[in-house]
Amino acid sequence: MKEHAFFLTLGFTADDTELIQEAKEYIVIFERIEEQIADYNEKTDPEVIRRLNIQVYQAAASIWAYKRKILGLILHCKIGGNNFPLLVDHISREAAYFANRLKDLNEGKLQPLADAIVKENVFFLKIMADHSKFIGHLLDPSERKLVDQAQEFSHDFDQLLYQAIDLDSMRPQSETKPLLGQFLDQNRVSVVSLRDFKKTARELIEECRIKSIIHPLLADHVFREADHFLTIIDAFDAHLTADKML
Repeated sequence: MKEHAFFLTLGFTADDTELIQEAKEYIVIFERIEEQIADYNEKTDPEVIRRLNIQVYQAAASIWAYKRKILGLILHCKIGGNNFPLLVDHISREAAYFANRLKDLNEGKLQPLADAIVKENVFFLKIMADHSKFIGHLLDPSERKLVDQAQEFSHDFDQLLYQAIDLDSMRPQSETKPLLGQFLDQNRVSVVSLRDFKKTARELIEECRIKSIIHPLLADHVFREADHFLTIIDAFDAHLTADKML
């Protein structure tokens, strides 16, 4: 969330002083939360964690509203700048996801495994598809090979997303171990490829070896999100293997 606020500041024009100031305030808010939880671990009092979740939920819900406000201003041509509407929508979806997860944790809600597998993958496949599109548009057009690769990933993840949506619409009949297992395996292959592509792009950007307007922190940010998606896929796969009810 802190990095999202920073990325937005990079895309505003110099005239958007109030929006820039709001973004900077969110950076401070999330930095303070990071400092606050630096010493927390698995031994921390659960009540302390519950209060933390409420605090972070409120911050995440607030930055979600800020992002949606920006999206409205862009779509109504009230502000210019270089923040793609899809990028603003993208990071607002991530804020909503984060806030909802915190709320569910505090309320002790846990989705059935099959539901969680499909819904989490639908969410993250859309995120990966968006990343591919952003990379393709932020690379210099002269980086033809990398632009082509980004476009190929965009198409691949669009197709995977459509398949996931189809699987979701077929629930509960589609919630079988063989189908869900294949679903995870197929997604993993593509996410590993995209994660490795992002890692290479991050290194090239950091070393100033390619032409782009991608900030090094943004390159690292999208790499970490792909790596996180892989962690989720592996965790689901482990639970699916252990679950004898499907």
